[in-house]
Amino acid sequence: MKLQLFYPLSIVIASSSYGILSTIIKVAMGYGFTSPEAVTSQYFMGFLLALLLFSVTQRSLPKLNFSGFITILLAGIFTATTGIVYGHALEYITASLAVVLFFQFTWIGLFIDCILHKRWPNRFETSSLLFLFSGTILAAGVMDTDLSTIPWQGWVYGLIAATSFAIFIQINSRKVEGITTVTRTLFMSIVAFLMICIFSAPEVIWSGKLFNTELWIFGIVLGIFGIILPIFLFSIAAPKVGGALSSILSAMELPVAVIASVIVLHETLSILQISGIVLVLIGMILPTVLAQLKNTA
Repeated sequence: MKLQLFYPLSIVIASSSYGILSTIIKVAMGYGFTSPEAVTSQYFMGFLLALLLFSVTQRSLPKLNFSGFITILLAGIFTATTGIVYGHALEYITASLAVVLFFQFTWIGLFIDCILHKRWPNRFETSSLLFLFSGTILAAGVMDTDLSTIPWQGWVYGLIAATSFAIFIQINSRKVEGITTVTRTLFMSIVAFLMICIFSAPEVIWSGKLFNTELWIFGIVLGIFGIILPIFLFSIAAPKVGGALSSILSAMELPVAVIASVIVLHETLSILQISGIVLVLIGMILPTVLAQLKNTA
């Protein structure tokens, strides 16, 4: 039986797109913009891109049942809270440490999945998490960092962002009948943008700062890689893959984040970090391959 890798690969691509967000936000901050301004531009431009995509490909609005409405509403809310809180974390800590804290969504997501389905992690998932956790510590260079100097706000915001993203993955693993992926992306982007208008920096829109400066450029890039691509791919693949495996496959976010920081921010990459990336990749691939082999046996 042929291995069906399309859905796992979609999760990997979606999580990879999240991996470059911290670097892009740091670059935007280097241009004089604040993290909330960058996050607001991300969700506003993401909403406009989703609306454009919907206008081109769809002809009518679907009829959602109550369950589907709640699923999309919650997915949109946790999409926004992840971006808002992660952006605040980057104001207090480095991009590499923020990635480490955010990366805790892997075991948090698996823990939530086990609670929801009233089960214990299987041996494949447990082995994977051991590789992922070990690789995370090495890949992000935490061993060379004096953690005592890190503000407590950075720790709190980073872990809340991880929890929010873990919940987002679990919610997105639920199917919504009678709605296309494009429409689901649009509705989620609307909810997320409304959340941003309440809790972030919406004044950059009506003040003209978004379009009178380079902020709109960052907004488009962040909107594509932080809204359109991940929401679209997660909506397609997460219901097929499941919440637990989606959390593990999303580990690709870490290697991409580290590589992006090296290329764009010119951060150094040590042998230990390379070893960590290899461990993360092993931990990410292991459960997928073993599960596929088990299904074909």
